[in-house]
Parts: sequence; C-alpha cells; structure tokens
Amino acid sequence: MTDSLQRMIEWYFFWNDLLERNVRVINSLVERCFAVIELLANEAAAMRLGDIAQKLDLQKSAAHRMLTILSEIGWVEQEPVTGFYKLTLRLAIFGQRFLSATHLTDVCQPVLEELASESSELVRMAVVQGETLTWISQVQGARNGLKYQPELVAKVQLANTANGKAYLSTLDQIDAVRIAIYDSANRPERAAVRVEEFVEELKKARNRGWAISDEEAEPGVVAVAAPIILAGVQTVGTVSVAGPSSRLTAERQKKIASAVVSTATKLGELWPLRQRQNADK
Repeated sequence: MTDSLQRMIEWYFFWNDLLERNVRVINSLVERCFAVIELLANEAAAMRLGDIAQKLDLQKSAAHRMLTILSEIGWVEQEPVTGFYKLTLRLAIFGQRFLSATHLTDVCQPVLEELASESSELVRMAVVQGETLTWISQVQGARNGLKYQPELVAKVQLANTANGKAYLSTLDQIDAVRIAIYDSANRPERAAVRVEEFVEELKKARNRGWAISDEEAEPGVVAVAAPIILAGVQTVGTVSVAGPSSRLTAERQKKIASAVVSTATKLGELWPLRQRQNADK
C-alpha cells in the first residue's frame, strides 16, 4: 500500500469519526431542547432555572444554554421580574393548527356533545401519542349543581385513571404494566403500581370493554372510559364520562358505561372517515 493511499484511508476514518461525533452532539442537543419544551408544557407554569436543571438531570449551565437557544427562536420566554422560564404560545398555536388541519375535533365533537347531553356529566376524549394519552377535547354536560372541572393538563395519568386503564387494557399485559410503572415513576405524587391488583383490573376492563376510576385519580370523582379502536385492532384514543361520586353511583355507572362504549364505537367508525376525507383533498 502506497503512502498516499494510506493517508487517504486515515483521513477518511478521521472525518467519518468526526462526522459521527457531530451528529451525536446535534441529536443530544435536539433531544434536550424537546425535553425542556415537554417539561414546561407539562408544568404549564413558569419555572426556576434550578428546578428545570434538576428535573431534567442537567447541569445549570447546560439547562441555561438550552433555554437561551429556545428563547432566541421564540419557544420560551423569561419573566422579567422573577427570571423564571415559561413556554410562549407558539406551541399552543402550532398544536391548534395541526388539530384543525386533521379535522379530528370537527368530526368527533358532535358525538362527544351527544354523550355529554345524555350523561349530564363531563365528557373527555384523549388520543394515543406514542405510549401516552393526551387530552384533546372535552364537553361539559352538567348544566346545574355540582360540576366536575379538572385541572387543565396535557397528558393523562395512566395507572389510576379510567382513560389510562381503558387504553392499557388493549395492550399486551407486559407492555401495559411496563408503561404504567414508567408513568407512575415520573409522577412522584402518585403511589407505586401494585402489579397483581393492576393486572386484575386490566383483565376486568378488557372483558367488559370499559374501565373505571372510583376516586383513585381524584377524591370524590368517578370516571368511566372506553377505548376507541379502529377495525378491532388499533387503539387510537379513549373517551370518558366523569363526575362527582355523589351522582355517579354504582347503580348509574353501568348505564353510563353502556353509553360510553357506544360512543367509543361511533368514534372508531368516524376515525377512518376522517382519514379518507383528508386523503381526498
């Protein structure tokens, strides 16, 4: 092998290694930026730099660099008085644009309103995002008296909510337990998953087609949910009815469950229709 060929090979491996390292650095930077955005979206409030660094297991200097980059491109802003960081409305605007473009809420909203009118309680729909559920729509059916109005959060708690259990009941048992444990571990305020009891509850939900949360997620609140399944195969979301336990008594829960399952079936039938409409445009 000539000296020039040897040098060419050495240069090739040098630049290839350098390129791979640069790609890894860029990927890490992108992942960290999205981690910051997700954290601020979940908290839905301004946060200290130190708290952000702690929750993401970053050094303060690294967290500050991420926040500076995101501030410069308009995703994050710093409060002038406190110095705390929060998301701008840019993420919400893009999310609203995306939902509008899919026509998902346009198609499903009348069905949710029908269930809200029938149950006279709060109706909510969540969609599957990866291995999580995200709230996207709700209709308040209670016209007077005590109304259940939950805190506005994006992600659904999985292990102790009716929607979470309805979704997990459609998955393989091992995957369902793994996802539930992971979700609970990232919510320190929630009790750890008791695997045997949880598996038994998922079996019940799978057999009857709906899940229930009886004051597990919130004191005084009962919720009944069913999975939205396409062609009996793909789970795309969940729909639920929730209200005060004083109204959603054991006697009324079965009637509500029947209406929720019927609504989930209707939504499953409408979902492919939405996809065909988009494809035709």
